[in-house]
Amino acid sequence: MLKPSNIAALALLATIAANTVYAAEKVAEQEKNAATVNGVAIPQARIDLRVKVAAQQGQPDSPELRKAIRDDLINLEVISQEALKKGLDKQPDIIQQIELTKQSALAGAFVQDFAKNHPVAEDAIKQEYENMKKRVGSKEYKVAHILVETEKEANAIAVELKKKGKFDKIAKAKSKDPGSKDNGGDLGWTVPSNFVPPFAEAITKLSKGQISAPVQTQFGWHILKLDDTRDLKVPAYEEVKPNLEKRLQQQLIQDAIKGLRANAKID
Repeated sequence: MLKPSNIAALALLATIAANTVYAAEKVAEQEKNAATVNGVAIPQARIDLRVKVAAQQGQPDSPELRKAIRDDLINLEVISQEALKKGLDKQPDIIQQIELTKQSALAGAFVQDFAKNHPVAEDAIKQEYENMKKRVGSKEYKVAHILVETEKEANAIAVELKKKGKFDKIAKAKSKDPGSKDNGGDLGWTVPSNFVPPFAEAITKLSKGQISAPVQTQFGWHILKLDDTRDLKVPAYEEVKPNLEKRLQQQLIQDAIKGLRANAKID
């Protein structure tokens, strides 16, 4: 049997041990939380997430950034608590905004998870590179055009050009294309695949310095002038690989979304 003094000593040790465990738990809890506002914890993970987003936007991690984010989250918590007190979370518009925010976060998580589990194959990227080279061809064309609404207007301009009318002056005066008219119709150096088929086909049939007959597209009637051509230098595979991979990844995601819609019951 233990003496009373020994029992007291054990009780004291147990109390100290319990207090130590409790203190350790509180310290661990405080390390997980960045702050508490009226008893509501702001998790440290929330600050870490905001820091991660800031880093993706080019802001380096720093004590100043973390302090600013912490202050911002405290302000948000204070305001949110007051809004709840006023019952603003019960307003129909706010309910919908909260639901939309939740859905957006879930959609973003789905996209990230899908991209992680469905990487684009190297062979697919190389094939897309070869397809791109075929689309753009081996030549660049320096083209100008005049765009009008009707065939009658286009024919009148064609007659005017045959009478030695200045292409750039007519374009500035009569073209309906806001992106090129002020430059005398100049579209710069480009490849035919950048344009709709009738326009692209007309470009490739012109000789240097030649002006086309009126060409119709969904935008109206065009008269084209080929100023020059040059060999096209296609970028190396490694240069364009990241963009091609991103494009193919986006296509995979779009296809997945179409599949989800196809299998969903939509009334």
